[in-house]
Amino acid sequence: MNPLDIAALIVFAVGWLLYQPLLKRLSRRGSVINTDMTVVRRRWMANMAARENRFLDSQLMGHALNSASFFASANLIVIAAAAGALFRSDTTYRTVAHMVATETGPRWLFEAKLALVVLALARGLLDFIWAIRQMNYTLAAIGAAPPTATPPAVLKAYGEAAAEVLNPALSSFNNGVRGYYFALAAAAWMLGPWAMIAAVLLAVGLLYTRQVGSSAARGVRQIRQILDDL
Repeated sequence: MNPLDIAALIVFAVGWLLYQPLLKRLSRRGSVINTDMTVVRRRWMANMAARENRFLDSQLMGHALNSASFFASANLIVIAAAAGALFRSDTTYRTVAHMVATETGPRWLFEAKLALVVLALARGLLDFIWAIRQMNYTLAAIGAAPPTATPPAVLKAYGEAAAEVLNPALSSFNNGVRGYYFALAAAAWMLGPWAMIAAVLLAVGLLYTRQVGSSAARGVRQIRQILDDL
């Protein structure tokens, strides 16, 4: 592996592994959509605990669960395809080597590039699976919510406890979706180390811009402000 490939791999590892801790640190200085959504979800669970009919809450959670299941299934299919190409690396290597735009290098390096794509997808799949489990826990919490005649302090505590289950669930879902960005960045290594470096920087920049400067981020920020003022 030449120095440029090593540098590209380091850039990928830094972007992939340190993006989430960096986002958490930046959220302390300013508003990002993930942090604002934790507040919105906490208010949702507080309202859920206080209202008598929780059918809407279970429907909303069911929709989120279906979305996570869809992404997990799609992720598994992509992993199977990438793993199949890796296990048939001899045939795949010969096919890709004839493409003008790709830089395969030695066969072992080509296999390492495929393995990195599979690894990024596999981590996302694990995040989706954990998200699904936590969403099921949240559904159970909604179903077990005490009646509205319960003292308000108990209902408030119950809503806060339910939010402690819901927020990590949807954070895991977000992590799984983020895995697609970095899997695409890893796949760009097939085009050469410079392509992967550019793809990693583009992925990080796109993710951060959507967290801070997108219209959705501004809307969620306004929603949080309204909820904080209530």
